[in-house]
Amino acid sequence: MPITEKKMCSSCGLCSMQIWPAEENISSCVFRNGWLGEREIRLFGRERSLDDPVEMRFGITSERFTAQLKKPLEGSQWSGIITRMAVRAFEENLVEGVVTLRRAPEDHFFSVPVLADSLDEIYRTRGNKPVLSPVLRSLEKAWQRGMKKILVIGAACHIHALRDFQERFDYLKSMEIFTIGIPCVDNVARSKWRWILERMSRSPQTARFMEFMQDFRIHIGHADGSVEKIPFFSLPQELANPAIFPASCMSCFDYLNSLADITVGYIGAELIEGEKMQWVLVRTPAGKRLKELITEELARCPETGEWECGKFVLNASKGIMDNMEQIDREYSKKRKIPVWLGQFMAAMLRLKGPKGIGFAHYSVDYHLIRHYYYVKFRFPELLDTLVPRHVPVILSEYGLPL
Repeated sequence: MPITEKKMCSSCGLCSMQIWPAEENISSCVFRNGWLGEREIRLFGRERSLDDPVEMRFGITSERFTAQLKKPLEGSQWSGIITRMAVRAFEENLVEGVVTLRRAPEDHFFSVPVLADSLDEIYRTRGNKPVLSPVLRSLEKAWQRGMKKILVIGAACHIHALRDFQERFDYLKSMEIFTIGIPCVDNVARSKWRWILERMSRSPQTARFMEFMQDFRIHIGHADGSVEKIPFFSLPQELANPAIFPASCMSCFDYLNSLADITVGYIGAELIEGEKMQWVLVRTPAGKRLKELITEELARCPETGEWECGKFVLNASKGIMDNMEQIDREYSKKRKIPVWLGQFMAAMLRLKGPKGIGFAHYSVDYHLIRHYYYVKFRFPELLDTLVPRHVPVILSEYGLPL
């Protein structure tokens, strides 16, 4: 196996199954086939338009809005839209089981792949697990049990491999598969998670959730209900080292999970104190069916915020390029700037920086730029394979070199 394939693995779970030949599983790997491209054409009949700046970032959609459940699900990280959608799909016999994750008993942030086939089991899957997770391993169990209708909840690497595998091989062709996509970036390997959390949090042992939020802070929720907020700018410098993240995550070019039937996240929703607004991107007729299952339960509102965020992306791009190019750079354990100054900077950006749809624009462009230069300087032989055609167009908008 080439060295790049050894390093470029998101542990999606597809090639860990024993019932199907390993080579057939591996042949559906997104790091062999590349992001979007032909898969996007087969799902939508076309690739995203290079003349549409919004579609280039967010992918092909039929509807976008922000919302939260009128009655949030207790224990959910947000209001619980994904969990509730899965429950309703099961209740309405739209699916026989849900391929997803639940928390591992040994660590709140770790995950266990599960084929949830009861309401209780589906409810147990709520909440984010920010480590690489073999979601697709449970496909094997669904096939062995003769299920014909399933729901798969996963990150972009999971959905890409699933779409390819179902179309390429006979094993899943007879299944009707619905997909809910989670926007995903900066996942970590399990072996590094505690090391990272200890460098972020004042109390890593009591931490129960973590998110990179729209106020330019990391929010860490604790067991006592308190929320610790650390500005991005005041993290220890060693957390800026690209090597602490899996190469697969740093080579992802589908942050918003564009091949899912419906994507549910939060970065396009404005951050409002006391609210748990989520961002919903409906992509396919199957995604519309999933959305309609909970339409009456949603408090909806249109997207907010200004689209333009170019100066903020440009301000970040020089640091991104330098950091990606300096492969052997040594990183200090010290903070780049003190916390009090970082809090001030975050407050100013919260006031004057991109919000709502503008923050989503900023976040997508930031990560596309970062990942392009990561691949360019570390895996240049994979540039043509991995990078979708809209990425160079976006880089050219900022005058950045290819």
